[in-house]
Amino acid sequence: MDTKSLLSQFRHNAERIRALVSGISNEDARLRPTPEAWSVLEVVNHLLDEEIHDFRSHLDFILNPEGKAWELIDPQGWITERNYNQRDLAQSLEQFLAERAKSIQWLESLGAVDWEISYASKWGTMKAGDMFASWVAHDGLHMRQLVELQRFLTERAAGDFDTSYAGDW
Repeated sequence: MDTKSLLSQFRHNAERIRALVSGISNEDARLRPTPEAWSVLEVVNHLLDEEIHDFRSHLDFILNPEGKAWELIDPQGWITERNYNQRDLAQSLEQFLAERAKSIQWLESLGAVDWEISYASKWGTMKAGDMFASWVAHDGLHMRQLVELQRFLTERAAGDFDTSYAGDW
């Protein structure tokens, strides 16, 4: 595994996410393209909770399981339970970026890591390297989602005007 490359992507993803939500009003950040889709605020707050309660916590557990329990998560349930869509976008983004900075500092403090260390559970076996690589890949899923939400907001703002000249979406 190219840890240096993954860590570089991870670090830059924070700024990419910041850029993707920059300039979006709280009103627009609450809009969902469909009732099942997530809003910008829901994506950002999901990333925040995943940073704290999923990837960092679970990677630490895999590397240092003594005396700890695997933290159970409910990403879909948290959307409504934690009122993601009623939060302030700028505040949520800053909280995410602060937690990402903590994650980067923590990852850099680990030194040499045996990425083959694994944890076996009823859900299968997860290596430390699988968790870290998944953490970086998870950013990509939600950056794609934020780009799709940007397109939705653009088309909404265009009103009756056609955006097809921009190219196929």
